[in-house]
Amino acid sequence: MAADVDNRAPEDEGGSPPQNRRQSAGSGSWVHRAMWTLLVLGAVPLLALGIKWHQDAQLVKRHEESVRVLGAEGLFLFASLDTDHDLYLSPEEFKPIVEKLTGISAPVDFEEEVIHDPSGETLTLEAKMQPLLLDSMTKSKDGFLGVSHSSLSGLHSWKSPAVPSSSYSASQFRVFLPPKNKAEVGDTWWVMPSELNIFTGYLPNNRYHPPTPKGKEVLIHSLLSMFHPRPFIKSRFAPQGAVACIRASNDYYYDIVIRIHAEFQLNDVPDFPFWFTPGQFTGNIVLSKDASHVRHFHLYVPNDRSLNVDMEWLYGASESSNMEVDIGYLPQLELQSTGPSTPSIIIDEEGNVIDSRDGSSEPIQFVFEDIHWTSEISQQEATRRLEVTLYPFKRVSYLPFSEAFERAQAERKLVHSILLWGALDDQSC
Repeated sequence: MAADVDNRAPEDEGGSPPQNRRQSAGSGSWVHRAMWTLLVLGAVPLLALGIKWHQDAQLVKRHEESVRVLGAEGLFLFASLDTDHDLYLSPEEFKPIVEKLTGISAPVDFEEEVIHDPSGETLTLEAKMQPLLLDSMTKSKDGFLGVSHSSLSGLHSWKSPAVPSSSYSASQFRVFLPPKNKAEVGDTWWVMPSELNIFTGYLPNNRYHPPTPKGKEVLIHSLLSMFHPRPFIKSRFAPQGAVACIRASNDYYYDIVIRIHAEFQLNDVPDFPFWFTPGQFTGNIVLSKDASHVRHFHLYVPNDRSLNVDMEWLYGASESSNMEVDIGYLPQLELQSTGPSTPSIIIDEEGNVIDSRDGSSEPIQFVFEDIHWTSEISQQEATRRLEVTLYPFKRVSYLPFSEAFERAQAERKLVHSILLWGALDDQSC
C-alpha cells in the first residue's frame, strides 16, 4: 500500500507560509530593537542626573563630616588650602603646610623662557600716564596729619612713564595662551597663580626692590616696568597674581581678557617705602593660537570709579614701623599696541629676503584680514568670570536693595542684608 506525499509547504494556524512568518518575525525584531534604543536614549539623561545628584549628595555629606571633625574654624583653615573645593587636599594644595612646618620651599617649576626668533614678528607698545590727582587724597598736602615731604617724594616725582615706547617679540606673548585643558570660550585660568593663603600670610612691607622674575613673570614684569622701574608683580595682599579668560575664538585666533593685581614701590633709599597699589590692571590681547602674530594688546588701570588706587607708606624701615594709608584717583595708566605685530623681514619661497625693515627705510606695509569670531561671549561676561575666579564670594549674586527684594519676592526667598564700608573687591577702590 502506498501513501501519497503532499509536497506543498505547510501552513501555520493562521494560514501564513514559513517565508511570511520569517518576514513577520524580522519586522517584530526591528520594532523591538527600536524600542530598546529609545529606552536607552531616554535613560542616559536620567542616569547623568542621578550621577550628578549622587555626587552632590556625597559632597554635602563630606562637608557635614568635615564640620563635625574639624569644627567651623578648622574647616575654614582647610578650605583656604582646598583651592578646587573638592574637600580633598592634593600634594600641591598641601605644599604650603609643608613649607610652613619645615621652613623649606619646594623648587618652583617655572616654564622655560621663550627663545625669541630674530626673524619673527615684532609688536610696539606705547605707555601713557596722567599722574595721580593729589587733591583726591586726604593726606596729600605736606605736613597734613604729620605727612612729610620725603614720604611722598616718589609719588610727587612720578609724572610720566619710565619707558614711553618699547618693542616686543610676538612670541613673548605666548604666556597669555591658555593651557591645553582651557581651550573653550569662557574658560578662565591663572596666568600667574596667587601664592597667598591663610598660612603664608602677607608679604612684608619693608622692601624696595622686587625679586627677580622667572618664567611667565618675566613678560608681565617687563610690561609693568614701562610705567615705573620698580613693579612688584606679586602684591603683598590678596588678590594676587594674574588671571585670563577666553572671550572669543576661531580657527586661528583668541581674544583673551586679562586681569593683573600688582603694585609699585615709588620710594628708594633713604626714603621709607611707599606702596602704590592700583585696584587692578585689566585689558585684552588678540593673538594667533601659535603666538606668531599679535593683532592687538591693551592693558590699563580702570578709571571709571572715583577712587582707584590704594597707597601705604612707612614711617620707619622695619616691618613694625607705623604705616599711613590713603586712597586716590589715577586718571590714566595704560599700555597699548600701536598696531598689529609685523615681521622685520619678508622671505620668498626660496629663502631669499625680498623686503626688510631697518631704521633708514620706510616701514613695510601690510594689509591684515578682518577677524570673524566663530564663538564668543560678551566683555561683561568675561569680566564677571575673571571676578569669580579671583573672588569666590562672587559666585553669589550681590544685588542693590530694589533688585534684591524683587528677586526675593519672585523666588520666594529671604533677603540677607550686608552693610560694608567700601568694597570687598579691588581693595577699597
